Amino acid sequence: MLVGIGSDHGGFRLKEDIKQYLQEQGINFTDFGTCSTDSVDYPDVSREVAQAVADGKCDRGIIICGTGIGVSIAANKIRGIRAALCHDVYSAQMSREHNDANILTMGERVIGMGLARAIVEKWLATEFAGGRHSRRVCMIADLER
Repeated sequence: MLVGIGSDHGGFRLKEDIKQYLQEQGINFTDFGTCSTDSVDYPDVSREVAQAVADGKCDRGIIICGTGIGVSIAANKIRGIRAALCHDVYSAQMSREHNDANILTMGERVIGMGLARAIVEKWLATEFAGGRHSRRVCMIADLER
């Protein structure tokens, strides 16, 4: 699995911690920036990660900003992306099982590092359940037409 990861300045520290976690777990990733806490525009980072996932260059993506809201909204504008804002482990699991979310978004100013790692762990480990959920994911894709 190759994970695309990115953040704006408000999510930089949490992104760096999640990168360390991914390394510890032997999970490959591509960092789309930012590289410091200097101000950047979150739609730019969201577009880069989301486009890499949509194009199949990355299997899944993780995008972090201060709240997770802006990056989620921006990523969901890219065709084929189902970005889920998750600040608890259960939502992360359900976003994968029921919605086949291909991008996880989080807010550094909302959750701590330990919880964020637990969310990422569950999100990456959870597979899409398919079945009745497949029809609904197809219905979501139809909204993009």
